[in-house]
Amino acid sequence: MPSAAVESAEKHRVARKSTFVSIALNAVLMALQIAIGVFAHSQALVADGIHSLADLISDFVVLFANRHSGAKPDADHNYGHSRYETVASLFLGALLIAVGVGMLWRAGTRLADLDSIPAVHLSALFVAVLVLFSKEGLFRYMLREAQRVRSAMLIANAWHARSDAASSLVVALGILGSLAGVRLLDPIAAAIVGFMVARMGWMFGWDALQDLSDRALDEAATADMRALLLSTPGVRDVHELRTRKMGDFALVDAHILVDPLISVSEGHYIAESARLRVLTDNRVLDALIHVDPENDAVAHPPVGLPSRERIVADVNVALAAGGLKAAAVNIHYLSTGLDVEVVLPVQPLHDNDSDNDHESTGALERVDLAALKRRLGARKLDVLRELNTPSTQSGSSTQLGAGAHRHKSTVVPHGTS
Repeated sequence: MPSAAVESAEKHRVARKSTFVSIALNAVLMALQIAIGVFAHSQALVADGIHSLADLISDFVVLFANRHSGAKPDADHNYGHSRYETVASLFLGALLIAVGVGMLWRAGTRLADLDSIPAVHLSALFVAVLVLFSKEGLFRYMLREAQRVRSAMLIANAWHARSDAASSLVVALGILGSLAGVRLLDPIAAAIVGFMVARMGWMFGWDALQDLSDRALDEAATADMRALLLSTPGVRDVHELRTRKMGDFALVDAHILVDPLISVSEGHYIAESARLRVLTDNRVLDALIHVDPENDAVAHPPVGLPSRERIVADVNVALAAGGLKAAAVNIHYLSTGLDVEVVLPVQPLHDNDSDNDHESTGALERVDLAALKRRLGARKLDVLRELNTPSTQSGSSTQLGAGAHRHKSTVVPHGTS
């Protein structure tokens, strides 16, 4: 599946190519429509020529947006410039609304004075039919290319060309009716074209405005994002999944639920794996994954729990009474309360293992673990010791991290829960 960067480059290349084709065609048709429309006394054809002029302007807007939306992220635009395309679509919508309203106004003034409507020349019909087939061909070409690269802006521009073809059909019918003796059909056709243009502008503008207002992906796409996250090994659940459109791409934010007793590094690894999995979807520009030991939408640790610094200090003060010092202190802040695991260093070897056990037990008996538990406000306090391994017997020690020591340590009977 192509990356967002590769897809974006292809999208910009297709946008430039298809837009230049549209510019060349619209320039020729616009000149032909206005010139023949004035000569043949067809208001509908002139209106369609103004429509083609609006298309020409919109093509240059698309080129401008296409050039700037491909710029890399910078200090002012940390997420890139993809929304230039959305702004361009909003501008196109406003332009089409203005052109459509102008056409409606002009047609209304002509219909208010039916006696002044001149006869239409046959040449206007030939031009209208030529424009109809040209715009329909342009629509099919642009839509095929836009769908291939999945560009909302190019799809909007393609449907704009289809609206031009539809308006040219209305113009041709109006001119045909005027040639048949019903002269008011020509300004009526111009009014219909104006309405179609204004309606299309409203649709494009409203859609772009929603995207600029951080519209989310649809339900099906959001379900795809959730499925990708849940398929990541280590992810137990997903909550607070949010998406927002960024041009033709989307940004994804999500909270993932993992085992609360794993290490920070393992949690980070799971989150990064989940992020990379989401980025395999070519609709996603970037993803921000938050790791939770519990669903923080419904469960939170109690307020006012002691900090790590205070816990470690209190643990070492308590252990000092038995001449001990913690090798590691693992802390779990959960909605059920504070859980503390104290890991003692490897006991020096003696010839008799029972001497080791007796010495360890005697040292811990001098430590008031119950008082330590109360002082910390802990729900559970476990004391564990690192085990001797072949590597420790040869002079090296085994360093245990949070969670891992459960497989290489023993729970001292004096621990409290």
